[in-house]
Amino acid sequence: MKQHRSHAYKNYLAALAFLAPFMVIYLWFWIYPIIKGFMTSLSKGSMGGEKTFAGLDNYSYMMSDDKFWSSLWNTLYFILISTPSIVVLGLVLALIVNMKLKGTTLLRTAFFMPYMLSVSVIGSIWVFILQSRTGFIAETLSSMGITMGVSFFGSWGMGWLSILIATLWWTAGFNMILFLAGLQEIPDDLYEAADIDGAGAWNKFRFITMPSLKGVTALVVILQTISSFKLFGQTWLITKGGPGTSTTPLVHYIYQIAFKQWDTGYAAAVSFVLFLIIALISLIQYKLLMSKS
Repeated sequence: MKQHRSHAYKNYLAALAFLAPFMVIYLWFWIYPIIKGFMTSLSKGSMGGEKTFAGLDNYSYMMSDDKFWSSLWNTLYFILISTPSIVVLGLVLALIVNMKLKGTTLLRTAFFMPYMLSVSVIGSIWVFILQSRTGFIAETLSSMGITMGVSFFGSWGMGWLSILIATLWWTAGFNMILFLAGLQEIPDDLYEAADIDGAGAWNKFRFITMPSLKGVTALVVILQTISSFKLFGQTWLITKGGPGTSTTPLVHYIYQIAFKQWDTGYAAAVSFVLFLIIALISLIQYKLLMSKS
């Protein structure tokens, strides 16, 4: 018995030795910033200046801050329109490249390539394409004698449509890879048995493909939701948060508080609330999606 305990103790020590470097980095770069951010949220003072303890004043002010609620709604709205779109498009692209037709390798590369670009490049590309007078679409229509009567950045609806299109083009390829990995894990025997039973393409998709992809779908939905909560680069580069503040998401607002108003305490408070919202919604999504699998 003592020998068994000694052997187990040595295994624990060996495991701890291997985990220690990771745990040090994890605690320093992940846990410590969360704690530091929360402590900063309890203070008042400009960046680089003297800070004073403010308790929950920043959180109290947040509850009556119309700009906070507006940016939170903008973020939730983007999640509602982007998550289903990107998940469905990623699945469709995965189904296309999984057909093993000629040229699928080229298609995989073409679909995934935008994801390798930085958000600044993505923003610049789509601003160039969608500019109302000098953009690629406007110039193409003008060469055909057609005047583009729509400004992609001039209204609430068109602004969000521009951001959604750029985000779809940028991130759908990553979700395609995840779905493709799930599709290739499905045994061919299931489809062969379905063919013998006379099942059509829709029934095979409904009763074999989708149930087999529940775990991957849950992962994609959670990752996409978290990514959408962190929306910043597209709005900053494409619409500048406008017109007005109609396309200003929460991270964009945090940036304005911290680096334009220099109010680090309030920016930290909003950031910590965003962190809690992401953690809570991710947990709820995981429980709901995995309970159905």
